[in-house]
Amino acid sequence: MKKNKIEIHKKASGNNQPNNYKKLIIMGVAAISMFALIGCSSASKSSTATANNATSNSSNSNSNSTGSSKESKTEATNKAASNIVPAIEINKSEISNKVKFYPYESNGIKMEVLALKANDGTIRTALNTCQVCYSSGKGYYVQEGNELVCQNCGNRFSADMVGKAKGGCNPVPISDTSKADDGTKITIDKNYLDKNKAYFSHWKA
Repeated sequence: MKKNKIEIHKKASGNNQPNNYKKLIIMGVAAISMFALIGCSSASKSSTATANNATSNSSNSNSNSTGSSKESKTEATNKAASNIVPAIEINKSEISNKVKFYPYESNGIKMEVLALKANDGTIRTALNTCQVCYSSGKGYYVQEGNELVCQNCGNRFSADMVGKAKGGCNPVPISDTSKADDGTKITIDKNYLDKNKAYFSHWKA
């Protein structure tokens, strides 16, 4: 009888062992899964933080680049303005789409600068003489509507192109380095005018 009880107990114990192993395996798998989920969450947060930092750094870099560009433009403008020797001063408030002429004399040679407001609202300036017809003495301009007309060859030139077009039968443009704009007035450089007096050596306006 005792033997039967012992055998029954052993069998019962033997039958429970596989169940215990299964439980341990399930618990182990669950624990591994939890660790894996926690690790993925941490990695995701780290990745997001890295991306945010990269975006922030990129934004700051672009901001600094834009700021530097603006500063260098301002410095260049200030440097150009500091080298300007005033010869003609044009009050911007008096400029409209109707051309206005400003006289200047260099060593006895009479010259003229023209100024007008283009359709985009910007004020354009140029020498009132043609780059091709100046030697005839009649290469100066008279306004007709929204055009400037060369009095030597009759070429018609859009007012919106004053100060932009170079070469051909166009008014001689005045470069940005040869004038200064302080927001109220435009100052034309004396040195620039004196260097270009030859354009007016036969001028008969």
